[in-house]
Amino acid sequence: MGSSWFVPKTHGYGAFPANWKGWAAVAVFSLLLGLVAIAVFGPLGRLGVALFWQVALYLLLTTVLALGFIVIARRKTSSNWRWRWADDD
Repeated sequence: MGSSWFVPKTHGYGAFPANWKGWAAVAVFSLLLGLVAIAVFGPLGRLGVALFWQVALYLLLTTVLALGFIVIARRKTSSNWRWRWADDD
């Protein structure tokens, strides 16, 4: 499967970037979230006057991006995700 981009967290649930590829994935995800916000609400926004369809579209697109990122992160993690305490293996 190749090298791992993420390692499991020592406390809690999830993973943490293990190398530059993991950090690049986080950066691309963050950039895409910003671009979605600009595309949906405009470059300057409308100062609190978002239409319902804009909010619904933004929530839909960010949910799709987040789920995609989670799938990639889980596949590129060195072991499976589970709840961990510091003294677990």
